Amino acid sequence: MAKKLILALSFCLMALTTFAQVPKREVRAVWLTTLNGLDWPTVKATSAESAERQKQQLCNILDQLNKAQVNTILLQTRVRATTIYPSQYEPFDGCLTGHPGRNPGYDPLAFAISECHRRGMELHAWVVAIPIGKWNNIGCRQIRERYGALAIKKGDEGYMNPESPQTAGYIAKICKEIVDNYDVDGIHLDYIRYPENWKYGVSRAKGREYITSIVRQIHQTVKSAKPWVKISCSPIGKYSDLTSYSSRGWNAYETVCQDAQGWLREGLMDQLYPMMYFRGDNFYPFAADWAQNTYGRTIAPGLGIWLLSRGGEGNNWPLSDITREMSVLRHLGMGHTYFRSRFFTDNVKGIFTFAERDFDPYPALAPAMTWQSAVLPSQPKGINLSSQGSKLHLRWWGATDNSHADYLMYNVYTSTTTPVDISDARNLIACRVRQPQLTIDGCDDRHYFAVTAIDRYGNESLPLQSMTIAPPTVEWLPNDGRYLKQPDYDPTISCDYLSIQSMAGNVMTIRPKTDKQLNIRTLPNGVYTLHAVDKKKHSRRIGQFIVKRD
Repeated sequence: MAKKLILALSFCLMALTTFAQVPKREVRAVWLTTLNGLDWPTVKATSAESAERQKQQLCNILDQLNKAQVNTILLQTRVRATTIYPSQYEPFDGCLTGHPGRNPGYDPLAFAISECHRRGMELHAWVVAIPIGKWNNIGCRQIRERYGALAIKKGDEGYMNPESPQTAGYIAKICKEIVDNYDVDGIHLDYIRYPENWKYGVSRAKGREYITSIVRQIHQTVKSAKPWVKISCSPIGKYSDLTSYSSRGWNAYETVCQDAQGWLREGLMDQLYPMMYFRGDNFYPFAADWAQNTYGRTIAPGLGIWLLSRGGEGNNWPLSDITREMSVLRHLGMGHTYFRSRFFTDNVKGIFTFAERDFDPYPALAPAMTWQSAVLPSQPKGINLSSQGSKLHLRWWGATDNSHADYLMYNVYTSTTTPVDISDARNLIACRVRQPQLTIDGCDDRHYFAVTAIDRYGNESLPLQSMTIAPPTVEWLPNDGRYLKQPDYDPTISCDYLSIQSMAGNVMTIRPKTDKQLNIRTLPNGVYTLHAVDKKKHSRRIGQFIVKRD
């Protein structure tokens, strides 16, 4: 009992870690589920017009996730022996059109990749490995017709036989098709394990060998094509029983033959997203176990934010259960992943607001894959600054890299002091920019800039620092670091409340329009914009200011 009390107190103290200590490198991910259109799409592509609405729905979701600084999208790509892209092996999933096997008239995976990359996000193709859907559904039926005993029936569901040598080759073939034809940043394996209702005819050790052989073949296939593509999986949230804490009969290693920590140790996985949909003693000791066994790789545990909702047995968790877990994961040096997207963007119990305003107010880069490559790309050349109205245009000469010049991207930093500190997440304003230029709207004030090149492994070059300062074109709003006087602005502008935003566009605080002196004590040093916001949440910038305390 004493040991449990001490552990509980230590985790409570970790949960009090200040949110201001936001790391520059951290995975912030979300599972975007396409099965039955749970997260996307709810609009069916039955015509050119509805296909455009389906695309716009995805863009709206990504815009929201981008506001909360999510940097990794795990998009369900192989659903149940069905896909959301034109595959030569499996039919289209019915989530796209409402009719399994029917082409939606565009390539949803290609579109999603383009939109994620445009926002500086990574897209990982989420591949459901073993389950292949209802026995008589199109995906399962097609595998049965073509490969016979490769499909096993359990109840009315079909599964790929994990003990068949054909299974590894078939799933690896699907992953290779995705990697060869699409600019994905990762292959994310889901349900790469035995089904929980499987009646084992082999030992658990032999079962782990079968599952590991599938993982190994996928790894070899993907890495031989594009070594920078990250391979990950979502194991059961408890790896195994711990010395002082039982997994209560549900763990990855023994229950479903999923040796996820062994895959990290062998180098078969670059990332893990353990499904840690628990709380209390079922969460914290097992989170610490993952953190102690990363083998230098990246782990971003999955949080069951759907449990915040009020429907279903065991749901209706208080928000504090999730926010405390997020703080502990950060303290342990791990990222965090939301299951699922819709519960996050619907802001159930304020989870989105907490992430956007308090926990992740600044962008973050995913940790570099230094185990794959640790060579820094070369430095960009000469920044050119020009302004046009409220827009500031940055241009630079692209970096050169002998091996992968076509795959270099850029990060942009800004601050009011020089040289710009690129280790400070607060200075990062644009991630993974694809072209050597950037236009910033509303940045018509005094700023220095730094640009770095970043390669597909996440390695970042030395910074190119701007030698000149962007010319001011507007006046600063005066403040004393404690209070900001509300400025005079056009009375025709509709205003129901005032919003203060960071230069990255994140809402830092909201104030009543009746406040003539706006309290800005909680804002860290930096540059901010002041906006008038109406009831429809339409925003108009009315000024900008610097918080600079000695």
